[in-house]
Amino acid sequence: MGERENGQDGTPSPEGKGGAPTNRLIEVGLDEASLGSASRDIEHERRVAIYDLLQQNEFELVGASRGPYRLTLSVAEGRLVFEITDEGRQPCAIFGLSMSPLRRMVKDYFLVCESYYQAIRTASPSQIEAIDMGRRGLHNEGSTLLQERLKGKVAVDFDTARRLFTLICVLHWRG
Repeated sequence: MGERENGQDGTPSPEGKGGAPTNRLIEVGLDEASLGSASRDIEHERRVAIYDLLQQNEFELVGASRGPYRLTLSVAEGRLVFEITDEGRQPCAIFGLSMSPLRRMVKDYFLVCESYYQAIRTASPSQIEAIDMGRRGLHNEGSTLLQERLKGKVAVDFDTARRLFTLICVLHWRG
């Protein structure tokens, strides 16, 4: 019998058919109409962020049946809308998340990323490392804030929150 992956608390992760964890995302879609048009570069970054998120994630809808889940993200009235369905595409939940608390974090993250890319061209390795540490620190802060904002709706582990924060940043990137 194969070993089961353990959850963060050391207990076995819930598994579904074929031993695959059920509290996870199996698909992430974007409502392009609500997000606006994007350049090829931005489209590429969106695909990469979704791919990374799908490769490994822990995503559990609070108070609902087990997944796996399909997530569609859209924007409406300044809110990031999460539309969650089950594997069979039956609706599970839909909710909006105000972007106001995250907006400043995303903006600061982009500024530090820009500084990092500029530093790569001219700065010393120690300066690049310092900027990169700041970038990672902001990414961690954004991930923690996202976990707090999702509390009571969706439970995600820290690594999933980091990947989801990356996707949110990419959705706000203007190129």
